[in-house]
Amino acid sequence: MNDGQIRGFEGWTILFDLDGTLVDTAPDLLGALNHVLTGMDLAPVRLDAVAEMIGHGARAMIETGLKTQGAVLTAAEMDAAFERFVVHYVDHIADCSRPFEGAVEALATLRDAGARLTVCTNKRQDLSERLIGALALDSYFDVIFGADRATQRKPHADHVFETLAAAGGAPERALFVGDSRTDERAARNAGLPFVFVTFGYEAETAEAIGADVTISHYAQLVSALSDLRDQAVASPRGR
Repeated sequence: MNDGQIRGFEGWTILFDLDGTLVDTAPDLLGALNHVLTGMDLAPVRLDAVAEMIGHGARAMIETGLKTQGAVLTAAEMDAAFERFVVHYVDHIADCSRPFEGAVEALATLRDAGARLTVCTNKRQDLSERLIGALALDSYFDVIFGADRATQRKPHADHVFETLAAAGGAPERALFVGDSRTDERAARNAGLPFVFVTFGYEAETAEAIGADVTISHYAQLVSALSDLRDQAVASPRGR
């Protein structure tokens, strides 16, 4: 990548999803889920049984894990299971979770090129901040915007717009990076170009997602974002 490709991100905001996009959080989330299940004398589950639910929150993961074994909880029991999940997850939030290969280098390059970097995630605000801090990624981001901070969470456009507003960014100079259909819909609803990463947790194929650009490694990200930036400048989208 030459200098000409990475310059010119001043005034641009890049929104990143968190789980499955920036960080491989599956091992620690699965550990928390299996802590809950085994505490109920149920068998632990494999990641492939619940991976697609990671972006939908802990309750969805728990419900899916229970469903694989035909177990049903009352509302009160579900609340208790959720609390056990969160307590365990907080204590083990970065035991095995790590940024995807090349992510840190890409973030550093984008920051050096003048981009504002944000996290737009359906993870809770406190858990998002704790994870990002534990992995020493907090210095890269201007804003972390969790689901409970948003008026309406992804895929609603409000989550995107509120993240941008908090960062001092504008939709016409913003790009979204994510690993799921939820992220794609959020980007489309807000009118942002979308980069789909194939190494996350989405069950749908890249072709089905229909992103503007698809990447399989963070080494491809800066070039992909540069191309989308140039296209947006040359042919502004109606927003």
